[in-house]
Amino acid sequence: MISKRTLRLIISSVFLCASFAQAQATLPAPGSTAKPFGTVKLVNGNTITLTAGGGTDIDVTVQDSTTLVKTAPGQKDLKGATPIQLQDVQVGDRVLVLGTIGDDGKSVLASRVIVMKKTDIADKQQHDLDDWQKRGVGGVVKTIDSGTGMITISTSNAGASKILEVHTSKDTIVRRYSPDSVKFDDAKIATIDQIKPGDQLRARGDRSPDGNELTAQEIVSGTFRNIAGTVVSADPSQNTVSILDLLTKKPIVVRITTDSQLRKLPTFVAQRMALRLKGISPEAVSGGGLSGSGKPPNTAGNSASNIGSATPPAGNAGSSRSGGGADFQQMLARMPEVKLADLQKGDALIVVATQGSETSAPSAITLLSGVEALLTASPAAASVLSPWSLNSGGDLGAQ
Repeated sequence: MISKRTLRLIISSVFLCASFAQAQATLPAPGSTAKPFGTVKLVNGNTITLTAGGGTDIDVTVQDSTTLVKTAPGQKDLKGATPIQLQDVQVGDRVLVLGTIGDDGKSVLASRVIVMKKTDIADKQQHDLDDWQKRGVGGVVKTIDSGTGMITISTSNAGASKILEVHTSKDTIVRRYSPDSVKFDDAKIATIDQIKPGDQLRARGDRSPDGNELTAQEIVSGTFRNIAGTVVSADPSQNTVSILDLLTKKPIVVRITTDSQLRKLPTFVAQRMALRLKGISPEAVSGGGLSGSGKPPNTAGNSASNIGSATPPAGNAGSSRSGGGADFQQMLARMPEVKLADLQKGDALIVVATQGSETSAPSAITLLSGVEALLTASPAAASVLSPWSLNSGGDLGAQ
């Protein structure tokens, strides 16, 4: 029998952290205790098939004595859980099973099934997504002080850099992305000691009145690759693009996944950002010259115009922040999409990608085309991107 304290720890580590990486993907010997956690793939009779971490399918047998309960995402215990029936379990729900391994060594005989409904998860993800947009900041880590819990990051606002102090405490949730994935579900609980200068970091919390500090409720970090270069070739059939890295002068093959964000920077926005990278205020340039007509188009309320001026449009979540402009990553989501087949040899690109490994090519997180002016202005232009898109899938906001 599993104690209530152990059960609370299980619920806390699995549901609160929402990390499939912590799920039990392989089963121990028959008769052993099992705690598989995954997403419901199929319900057939009294059998629930779960897809656990790593894509492993596990069959769970619901017995007459099995207790089934529903809990809300983010709950640390089962105080608010309500009893449900097997027919209430649906494909897409997330389930934690407590039970024993069957004689076949491939199934689990469940004593308790704890369910999070997919609709509740979606609502929680949307709420967290909105909060990440409203109170989130992202940038490159400059320094880490483990003693005080303070991390300084360099943030980008349309090409202009700013140093922000991120303060953490014992209550701050710290996560770390895996080397080959940018899915929030794959991020693991970590400590600030694992964060290194040069890492990408995103935090959400409360900003100080002057906008120079943030008290973090949650942070997630990772080591990513910033690639600036030109297209050698694009292969939509293989979902890859070969890029000639401007720094190494060597080609790099980058995978495009369903989670990759591909955007194109409007010409006049790129030119404005290029001026900022050169230390020139676009507003100080007489006569415009920022588009084919000599000035940005008259697009009151147009998102691209707002991007170029680094001013959040009305209604943007970031506009409620004090003492700071819009986060470039939030504005990136409003730029025009580009398809892999649209990329031509010689096109300039800035890419943020996973590290990759000896057996796996790096995967693109964000790919930005239309950046010729930025790369001409500064070889460090790739640093304007941060790796997460809060508008593509909601992975970052998942709980």
